[in-house]
Amino acid sequence: MTTQAETATAPGVESREQMNIVIVGHVDHGKSTVVGRLLSDTDSLPQGKLDAVRKECQRTGKPFEYAFLLDALSDEQDQGITIDTARCFFKTPHRDYIIIDAPGHIEFLKNMISGAARAEAAALIIDAKEGVRENSRRHGYILSMLGIKQVVVCVNKMDLVGHSEEHFARIEAEYRLFLSDIGAVSPKQFIPIAAINGENLSNRAASMPWYRGPTLLETLDGFAKAKTKEDQPLRMPVQAVYKFTSQGDDRRIVSGRIDAGRVKVGDKVVFSPSNKTSLIRSIEAFNSAPRTEIQAGWSTGFTLAEEIYITRGEIMSHAEHAPLVSTRLRANLIWLGKKPFVQGRDYKIKIGTVASPVRIHKLLKVIDASERSGELIKDHVGRHDVADVILESRQPIPFDLIGDCEATGRFVIVDGYDVAGGGIVTGSVADAQDDLRAEARLRDFNWVKGGVTPNERAAKYRHRSALIMFVGKAGVGKVRYARMLDKALFSGGRQSYMLDGTNVLLGVDHDLAVDTARAELVRRFGEVVHILLDAGMLVVSTTNAIGLADHGAVQALIGDTPSVVIEVDPTGASTATCDLRIRGDEPEGQVVERVVDLLAQRRILS
Repeated sequence: MTTQAETATAPGVESREQMNIVIVGHVDHGKSTVVGRLLSDTDSLPQGKLDAVRKECQRTGKPFEYAFLLDALSDEQDQGITIDTARCFFKTPHRDYIIIDAPGHIEFLKNMISGAARAEAAALIIDAKEGVRENSRRHGYILSMLGIKQVVVCVNKMDLVGHSEEHFARIEAEYRLFLSDIGAVSPKQFIPIAAINGENLSNRAASMPWYRGPTLLETLDGFAKAKTKEDQPLRMPVQAVYKFTSQGDDRRIVSGRIDAGRVKVGDKVVFSPSNKTSLIRSIEAFNSAPRTEIQAGWSTGFTLAEEIYITRGEIMSHAEHAPLVSTRLRANLIWLGKKPFVQGRDYKIKIGTVASPVRIHKLLKVIDASERSGELIKDHVGRHDVADVILESRQPIPFDLIGDCEATGRFVIVDGYDVAGGGIVTGSVADAQDDLRAEARLRDFNWVKGGVTPNERAAKYRHRSALIMFVGKAGVGKVRYARMLDKALFSGGRQSYMLDGTNVLLGVDHDLAVDTARAELVRRFGEVVHILLDAGMLVVSTTNAIGLADHGAVQALIGDTPSVVIEVDPTGASTATCDLRIRGDEPEGQVVERVVDLLAQRRILS
């Protein structure tokens, strides 16, 4: 189960530092030529490669170009464009570089993003003669969106504009202004180069004495190495939970890939968004020696000191550095779908292993990189647009800001079956349940647990704890259906209890004034429900104080414990989200049967 790519270092050979650099820019602005020249100037080409390419150019009658050293695909050779994201290597006395040559054509933006996502720094190429173009602007925003803060801009082909200082200064001023206006990254350096002649790449250009800044190689060597993932807070999205029963093996193994941090046996961990905690009892692996500690990059499994119920999509972390949890997040995204990203429609967001329905809560800004002015007033995000948005998921999801953890600070948006967009999380936005989730997290982290585990209760009662809420206006028959369901569950040997809001109001809420805010009534109701659920019960609820609008508040207090909402709506006009909607004139037995079937489908009843 434990896997990781390993590279061996020969005895006595010092391991050199490596850095991932991505080269981006508008099509035909000379990215591949820059890379090819760097490979040649740093003696990083395989022996005989340069001569072989020169001979092939002579044979085919093509003029030699350094780009041919990189554009290995036949389609690229024929069309003169970079399609895939090529990876190659060069070295300086300071460090080794893995350089990613990303495609510049607008139709290959997905390839460009997938390549740039692995980079620690970037070089953006702008043609001095053509100036700032569509993808020059778009790529600048994408680099910022991906969290790449170390960027150098190379103004290439300076030989075509007479090595003019004024021309270079105009391009620098225009591009800096654009990046500033859209809030994108500010480049560390602008460098005038002529890649075909090797000017200002590894050697200073005599033809541009007015430029006194560093060469491209000097700038790259000045970039700081990114912090190692092992030194970041622990993040492991739960991939699956395995239960082995053969030959007396009763282990319950929580598995996933550690994206950041490290963890050891005995550590206290928390799973978000459920807030469930336990201690690491063992680190599991197939055909591997036992180990007591493991770090980022490994796919592995764990057993816990206490068998808690967790599911795919949760994130394991240390309690003191848990991820953010909310239904709303602010994000920068790029849209690549054929259909626009529109408000009022459900999509799916994927962060780590979580996949949750999501929609646009607020569209803050749309950038059309094909326009010099950049920002547009639009009610949707079109293909190849980049945007600043607030997204809202149906359920609370765990995530991080991109500056805190890349793996859980990036996401993709799925439209139907297609990955149609992606971006980074730039902020957490408070929603109506933010305070309640904070209260629940503090409570759950310090909850004094009894001697019986939730799994033991579930095995004995033949069901997991769950909340079944009948909601609707007064007089529509909620109590009648709730009583019949409670009785049917009890008759079937289940541990059920019907909790009417009136009972809480007359008891726990007896000290509250008549004009007490409804939010406090809902909060106390949710805490009573939490205690009953902790006892492993099926809580059948009915109250006029807790409607569909307040269901989210109750859910925030009970974490990931499943809840089922049945709305009784005689009018048939309601469009609110619920799990089952009935009119109120159906026979009780029929409704009970439908609810029990729903509980079985959700695997609440075993």
